[in-house]
Amino acid sequence: MTLQYVLELVGTFVFAISGALAIREREHDMFGAGFTGFITAIGGGTLRDILLDSYPLVWIGDIHFLYSILLGVMAAFIFPNFLSRLRKTFFLFDTLGIGFFTVLGVEKALSLGVRPEIAAIMGMFTAVMGGVIRDTLTNETPVLFRKEIYASACLAGAVLYVGLNFWGLERDYNLLISMSLVISIRLIAMKYKLSLPRLD
Repeated sequence: MTLQYVLELVGTFVFAISGALAIREREHDMFGAGFTGFITAIGGGTLRDILLDSYPLVWIGDIHFLYSILLGVMAAFIFPNFLSRLRKTFFLFDTLGIGFFTVLGVEKALSLGVRPEIAAIMGMFTAVMGGVIRDTLTNETPVLFRKEIYASACLAGAVLYVGLNFWGLERDYNLLISMSLVISIRLIAMKYKLSLPRLD
């Protein structure tokens, strides 16, 4: 079991918790929380794999991802108050997660032979589409349409990964640098309340 694989499972676990907690105050039962957590955790990767015609889907081909989702949903259901107090911690985990899943999405797309431009978009989709589906299900403004910098940070990291890969940078260094870009943009934007220009 590699460190990358462990990080994928941890990222899936955290995304499942965030999805389940998103409907905490809407009087949904455990099934509703579980469904939202499940969609949040696998939505981006599933959409990527369908668009790329890659089967079986990751969570179907590896049962451990489903177990991670179930554990995340159970944690959200059993410890909702404790987890809600960890919002800053989960913001950090979410930021780490989108950086990591952006790069993994790009890598998978490139491994399937798609053009680099498409691979960058697939990396962004992998990281953010689960959250978009979650927000849509809970009648919230999708994260893509909020003022905060989110998807654009992922796209920047994906483009950087594609560029460094083209220039032959060793994979582990590329992964670290590209992830760091996504994480840095996200953290700096939140700290200083930065946003992209509005279309007024």
